[in-house]
Parts: sequence; C-alpha cells; structure tokens
Amino acid sequence: MQSRIRTLVTGGAGFLGSHLCRRLLGEGRHVICVDNYFTGSQSNIQELLGESNFEILEHDVSAPLTLEVDEIYNLACPASPVHYQHDPIYTMKTSVYGALNMLGLAKRTGARIFQASTSEVYGDPKVHPQAESYWGHVNPIGERSCYDEGKRSAETLFFDYHRQHGLNIKVGRIFNTYGPNMHPADGRVVSNFIVQALRGEDITLYGDGLQTRSFCYCDDLIDAFVKFMGTPDDVVGPINLGNPNEFTILELAEKVLQLTGSKSQLVYKPLPSDDPMQRQPDITQAKALLDWEPRVQLDEGLTETIAYFQAVLSR
Repeated sequence: MQSRIRTLVTGGAGFLGSHLCRRLLGEGRHVICVDNYFTGSQSNIQELLGESNFEILEHDVSAPLTLEVDEIYNLACPASPVHYQHDPIYTMKTSVYGALNMLGLAKRTGARIFQASTSEVYGDPKVHPQAESYWGHVNPIGERSCYDEGKRSAETLFFDYHRQHGLNIKVGRIFNTYGPNMHPADGRVVSNFIVQALRGEDITLYGDGLQTRSFCYCDDLIDAFVKFMGTPDDVVGPINLGNPNEFTILELAEKVLQLTGSKSQLVYKPLPSDDPMQRQPDITQAKALLDWEPRVQLDEGLTETIAYFQAVLSR
C-alpha cells in the first residue's frame, strides 16, 4: 500500500494556511503545519489538533528546517500592511530566508513546492487588468517595499532553483482574499470594514474610495492552490489566482453596511503611500491551465465572513 502523502504547510495557522490544512486533511494527506504565531493563531486550527494525520510544529521559516515531506506549500509571511510594516526587516527575512530554506528542503527531499506569491509584485500597476507577463511598477524603497520586494525576490529564487536544480515549483500570485479566520486587527479592507460596522464605529476609507480591488473568497482560492499543485511538472507559473470581479472600496463599504445593518458612518482619510489604485487579475492562465475560476460571489462570501466576525467579537 502506498504511504500517505506528507504535506508541509508553512504559515499553517494563519488565515489561508488553516483553510489549506483543513482541505488537505480532508483529501487524506498527512499534514505538517509549521507556524511561529507571529500573525497565525492556534485557534484557527484548534479543531484539527486531535486529527491523527495532523502535526503542528512551532518554527520560524527564516531558520532551516529538516523534515521528510513530499509536498510543500510555502505560505509563511505577514500578509497585511499592519503586520508586514510592523517589522519590515523581519518581513523581508521571512520572504527571502523562508524561500531559501523551503527550497533547500524541497531540493533535498525531491518535494514539489508551491510559493504563495502576491499581486503586490505588480505594485501600483500601469496595466489593467494585470496579466502574468506584466513586470510591475514597484517602489523599491517605500513603506510597503519589504513585502512587495520580498515576494518578488522569493519568486526570483524559486525560478532560479527551478532552472539550476530542476525543482518542481508552482508559483501563484494571490490577489485580495477574504473569509473566516482573518485576524480582526490585520488592517485589510474587508476585515476593517466588517469589524468597524459590527462595532458601530466609523468606516474608514482612504482617498476618495474609488480605488478598486477584486475580492476572492478563501474557499475558491484554496481550490486553486490544490489544483495548481496537481498540474504537470511543466506548469510552474507564475499564475494569477484571484477573482476578476472588480469593485471600488466605496462599493465594498456600502455592501458591508447593507449586510450588517450597521448605522456606521463613512469617513475619509488621506491615501497611504504606494497604495495601488487598481487591482484586478487577468485569470486567463488559471482558467486554461488549472480549469479554475472563482464561484463564490461577493455578497455570499461577505455573509459568511460577517458571521465569523460576529462570533469572534461576541467571545
């Protein structure tokens, strides 16, 4: 009988990592969750702790790790502006050293490895929507650079290991994603708006609120991760993973007010530096190579996310 596939998920106690661990366990994998709890939380994986095929290891990926694994999903990195700007040097170390250490592990074990990259590699784009062929418009010395350039450097390392050592890599560029297990104070727009609305606080918009984002529900994104990992070896990416339906930040705020029934007021503040004005993925490659596109509409996903935050805030 073939032994169970051993899958390592770095950042496994985080927002997306916890959903991925749950999905992989459901598919019969033996899952090793690695997290140092910088932004992740054990509460996200609490119900998995009793599973016989689930291991959890407290570890920082910026330090080497020795395990025997068949697959690696490298998700470890602070991903919201509040968290990645809190300690920008640590953010860069997590992206670069984390990539080097996980690539070294993949090289030694022969594991297939997925890199959770980001739409932030496109910076404040001059091309709309963004296709994978676009090289981006990124400020290398700004307040967001630790994340943007850290992820760009990680992509470079992944492709150099692929070319130089023949590693089986998968690089996915994640666009705005939301859903249960988001941190209430992570500073991302969906969690900000929902928490402010539920607390009856003013909803904060930056700039004129007309900048756009495309919001993908977490279950759809995890489906893309798993499909991507299952593609032939010559499908390496980068591939955009996100929902192409585009909304202004003002439209998002209005939807949150409607779905929560909140009486919160909208207030406007200056736009942060290097905040992109447009963000919309071209998912032509994802459709063709992964047979994937998002299914959950924004109203449906927001309803699930609001219910999650209602439960969190009532504890």
